[in-house]
Amino acid sequence: MNRLIIVEGLPCSGKSTVSKYIADRAGAVFYDEGSGEHPADYEFHAYLSERDIYTFSAGEQALIRQQATPTHGGYIVPIGAFSGAMCDRLIQYKIYDFLPWETERPLMLGKWEEFVKSADKNKRYVFNCVLLQNPMCETMMRFGSDRQVSFEHIKSICDIIRPMEPFVVYLKMSNIRAAIEKALPERGNEWLDGVINYHCGGAYGKANHLSGFDGYIAALEERQRRETEILTASGIEHMILDDPCNDWERAYAQMAGRLRI
Repeated sequence: MNRLIIVEGLPCSGKSTVSKYIADRAGAVFYDEGSGEHPADYEFHAYLSERDIYTFSAGEQALIRQQATPTHGGYIVPIGAFSGAMCDRLIQYKIYDFLPWETERPLMLGKWEEFVKSADKNKRYVFNCVLLQNPMCETMMRFGSDRQVSFEHIKSICDIIRPMEPFVVYLKMSNIRAAIEKALPERGNEWLDGVINYHCGGAYGKANHLSGFDGYIAALEERQRRETEILTASGIEHMILDDPCNDWERAYAQMAGRLRI
């Protein structure tokens, strides 16, 4: 039985809706992206080395240690537990966005290992992304790494979760531009500005001279190409649904059949 089901795809592909549907049908524990304490992902956490923590006052250190989890020679700190100036300072050590890759990678792999060890063997879990999306946004978009670097990291995660017999549902889009434009009235210009800045302002965007909405779409098109290639080569059981939005009823029937839900 697939104890871990992960729904992947680009923004506006329908991941949230599909992952909730699968979780409901399977009677599984559901974790959405960015919804709080994720068991396999550090959504809004900082990492402070022993040296970093001593840049804070003695009183601040005491507060940090109360909330922190010691690991890898330092401390994982939930940024959301703090406010004001302390929160602002901790954001400078945010795992996503600020840590160098050689520091970030073992932390993320360690989090996946922790999840597999602690997962209830009598329960099924459904994740909205985090296997492909988050690693690709970091390795490809932020650091400008090539496909092999992304593949090796994602393959390491796949090896960790293999005992849970994972299954990945990938929602592939043939017209990414149209899907993003359709979702814009709901998501808004602030969201669009943020994703454009992220995808065009990171190492990948700068290296490929990407800018504006066209640059964002070009980045997504290449990301989808790499993600489907990596998923196919990962050795993880999966299904790639081409344009499920064209016939959701048929897509749901295909998912239910493969997942036996």
